[in-house]
Amino acid sequence: MSIFKLKAKYKPAGDQPKAIEKLIKGLEKKEKYQTLLGVTGSGKTFTMASVIEHFDMPVLVIAPNKTLAAQLYREYKNFFPENSVNYFVSYYDYYQPEAYLPITDTYIEKEAMINEEIDRFRHQATSALSTRKDVIIVASVSCIYNLGLPSSYMEKSIHLELEKPITRGDLIRQLAKIQFNRTNSIVKRGEFRVRGDVFEILAAGERNAFQITLSQQKVEKIFVINPLTRKILQDLKEIIIFPPKHFVSNQPAIESAIKEINKELKERIKFFKGKDLYLEAERLERRTRFDTEMLRSIGYCHGIENYSRHLTGKTSGEPPETLLSYLSLGDNKHNFLTIIDESHIAVPQIHGMFQGDKARKEVLIKYGWRLPSALDNRPLSFKEFEQRIGQTIFTSATPGDWELNKSFQIAEQINRPTGLVDPPIIIKPVFDKEKKISQVDDLLEEVKLICKKNQRAIINTLTKRMAEDLHAFFKRKGFKFRYIHSEIKTLERAEILTDFRKGKFNVLIGVNLLREGLDFPEVTLVAILDSDREGFLRNERSLMQSMGRAARNIEGRVILYADEITGSIKRAVKEVERRRKIQLAYNKKNRIVPKSIEKDIEQLIDLKEITKEESFWE
Repeated sequence: MSIFKLKAKYKPAGDQPKAIEKLIKGLEKKEKYQTLLGVTGSGKTFTMASVIEHFDMPVLVIAPNKTLAAQLYREYKNFFPENSVNYFVSYYDYYQPEAYLPITDTYIEKEAMINEEIDRFRHQATSALSTRKDVIIVASVSCIYNLGLPSSYMEKSIHLELEKPITRGDLIRQLAKIQFNRTNSIVKRGEFRVRGDVFEILAAGERNAFQITLSQQKVEKIFVINPLTRKILQDLKEIIIFPPKHFVSNQPAIESAIKEINKELKERIKFFKGKDLYLEAERLERRTRFDTEMLRSIGYCHGIENYSRHLTGKTSGEPPETLLSYLSLGDNKHNFLTIIDESHIAVPQIHGMFQGDKARKEVLIKYGWRLPSALDNRPLSFKEFEQRIGQTIFTSATPGDWELNKSFQIAEQINRPTGLVDPPIIIKPVFDKEKKISQVDDLLEEVKLICKKNQRAIINTLTKRMAEDLHAFFKRKGFKFRYIHSEIKTLERAEILTDFRKGKFNVLIGVNLLREGLDFPEVTLVAILDSDREGFLRNERSLMQSMGRAARNIEGRVILYADEITGSIKRAVKEVERRRKIQLAYNKKNRIVPKSIEKDIEQLIDLKEITKEESFWE
């Protein structure tokens, strides 16, 4: 019996049964790469969930952005309520990487706003991989970035069980050693409190705290409690407490690392002085000395990841440890299934991460802001990524050439279980010379109709500025609009999308985040402005993905605003017409009456609910 228990209100339909059978056979034959080419609204996630159900191995689902990852997380969590489904994305609400601009002699210090809730999700994911096998991780491409040694993360964990001998002082020292902070107030993530022989510990991946009572130098009781009310929620026999940081080292390892850092620093200073670069030498020495003192004093420093090669004992150029290393723990080496969702976007992203990071770091090193070993704090190269994943399934309505060429087979899902046909496409001019109206004027009339029917519409613009300006324009007209783009905080994006489905506003404006995979059954109109601007945002695949947001409603339609019918528009329209022909023939043959997709409206991410009492204390 499989370790994954799929729960669904429906059974495979349309092209899903054939696709599921085909993909399962490919996995059984140990084929490394396969592709699921599924049109928008054909239920690709359900197909993949049905495949997952047949295999007893952890699963990594990679999405091209945090918003889509949040939606997939919710869908997989609903399909597998009894299993461990986790969300692993970059924990920054705002991130400005460290950089140096030599032309203007401008140093840009790393700035980051860490979202504590997302950090909790990340720790929850690595903790789950360390303790169980029935784990699904829905991740962004941040999963290929340096995360510290999983062996250290495991070794530094504290295992407590009833009747286990341990003294109060030992437990305090062990918690401090793995970088838990002691407090006398309400415990927060990464903190512990001691009152007599009673400990309250809030691990980094948990919402509730552990209460451990010692008696006669043994563990007497282990409870899960509400950290605020201290109400007992669960009685446990044993627990594992993982470090609150993924980069964790013991004192001997830190001392050894400091020696190696100082050796490298000495060589680098000699190099700079040999070239009469005294400013660079002084700059590097001052920064590095400060960091090593911080490491020696508290075991941590700002930018500790830049010393990861020395802290982990790796050699120069050796690949970093990432989330993939946690997936390969124990017997799982390469024995996990990878699903790359919207692969036509995600695969090029993974391809490009390494070189972009390397170019920025090389400038910092050249001008004395970082040691050369900082290059080893990096994402995986694409070759390294390929070596670390096992069997992989690409899913997309518009798979890229790389996936198609690599895949052993392609499973198609053209016919939807609902019988829905791809929406009709209407092409209108950006500026209508006869009517003397622009695309915005025409869109205003379309929006009035949408709002009158209390339907939903998505407007796709070319730039963030245009999205904001359009939002301001319609707001002045009295319409309920919102916009979404990359500068909107991660969790706020999820809330905006949920509010959109709930009807708190009728029209959502976006640039690049409102294309791949997002599921809005209520949307009856997708309007793409400036469709004839050939490029990344208006190529064939981008147009098809954007148009697909209207494919889940029987009243769905698409308007392309274009003065010129570009090659991308021609190819996209031709492919849509091909699919419509297949879908109409399938419906006729099987006597299917199309109907809109119905989907419950839920929060995409399990945000912490704050009670009045909690908000008072915080």
